[in-house]
Amino acid sequence: MTASTHVRSITLVRHGRTSYNARHCFQGQIDIPLDEIGRWQVAQTGAALKALYVDGQPDRRQLVVASDLSRAAATAHAFADPLGLEVHLDERVRERSFGQWEGMEVAEIARQYPDAYRSWAEFRGGELEYGCEPKEHVGARGVAALNDWAYRAGDDTDLFVFSHGSCIMQTTIMLLGLNQVHPEFSDVMSMRNAHWARFVAVDLPDGTLRWRLMDYNHGPALADTDQWEHPTLTD
Repeated sequence: MTASTHVRSITLVRHGRTSYNARHCFQGQIDIPLDEIGRWQVAQTGAALKALYVDGQPDRRQLVVASDLSRAAATAHAFADPLGLEVHLDERVRERSFGQWEGMEVAEIARQYPDAYRSWAEFRGGELEYGCEPKEHVGARGVAALNDWAYRAGDDTDLFVFSHGSCIMQTTIMLLGLNQVHPEFSDVMSMRNAHWARFVAVDLPDGTLRWRLMDYNHGPALADTDQWEHPTLTD
C-alpha cells in the first residue's frame, strides 16, 4: 500500500453473540443471527464506539462496512443507524469458511476427528483436510477489503468494519506481518463477541503506508463484568 489520500483509522469490530457462540459451534459462513444477549451486546458496543470515536469529532466522517452475514450486519447497524450512516456490505470480510466442520460443536469435532482437531488446536492445519479455508486466504481477502475501503473513503474519515473472529484475527496478523514470524503459532487470538481492534495510519518517509495497532480486544466497560454474558436485558 502506498501513501496517498486514505482514512485516518480503521476499527475492526466482531459481531455480537449468537446461539452457535453460546454452544461453542463452528459458525463459519453459516448465516446465524444474533441471539438475545448478542443484540444487547451490540447495543452496548455501538454506544461505546460512538462515545469514544464519534462524539466530539465534528470534522471527521465515518464509513461503515460489514460482512454480508446477518450477525455482522446487525452489529454494524447497531452502531450506524443512530448516526444515520449507511452500512456497506462486503463479502470479503466474511468469516473464515470451516468446510465440513461448520455447524458442529467443538467437543463433537474433538470426538469425531481427534487427530485433525488436535492439529487445528496446535495451529498445524488439520482442519484443511475437511475443506476449511486456508488462513492465508482469509487474511489476504480481509487486507484487500481494508485497502480498498481505506482509499475509497478518503481522508478525514474513520473506517469501521464489522466482521468475525477468525477473519479479524487473520487480517490483523497479515496486516502487521506477523504471519511471517510464527506460521505454526497464532500470535493474535480471536476477539470476544462485540469487541474491536483499532488501527491508525502512518505515512512513512519512503511514501509507503503502514497501519499501527492501537487497540485489540477492546470492549465496553460492561465487558469486564459477568453481566456481559449474563445481562439482565432490562435496559
